Amino acid sequence: MWRPSNRFLSIVMIEITRSLSFDAGHRIPNHKSQCRNLHGHRYVLDITLAGEMVETAGDAQEGMVMDFADIKAIARRILVDHWDHAFLVCRQDTTVVDFLNSLPDHKTVILDRIPTAENLARIAFDLLRPAYADYYGDRLRLKKIRLYETPNCWADAT
Repeated sequence: MWRPSNRFLSIVMIEITRSLSFDAGHRIPNHKSQCRNLHGHRYVLDITLAGEMVETAGDAQEGMVMDFADIKAIARRILVDHWDHAFLVCRQDTTVVDFLNSLPDHKTVILDRIPTAENLARIAFDLLRPAYADYYGDRLRLKKIRLYETPNCWADAT
């Protein structure tokens, strides 16, 4: 059986991606079509990290960039658990903000931007980047967030 010699192995950046999904409502208040109405989506969030593999013999993450379970746990704590089954609304959309505030115990996330797929991807990137950097410092970085609003519509933030 052929096996590569360790002398041929080099430092290579590896990209890994973990997908998570959540359900949320929103509206695009200035939209000229149906998206100006209250509605919801089954969002899929793809988190792509780039880094070097852990090469420390015996380490629980040996041969990995990062454990996929850890990627999920961080994303859930920082973002997904907050957005899942919430209504995402722009602070300036006062009619909807006031309505949602009138509902007892309603799960509302008030954003500084209109909750388009593009803005949500950007917000997700800005929230998650420092969380993953804190985990591994310079050895790991958030490379891309891809947010699917529908199976055939998505936005990338890099």
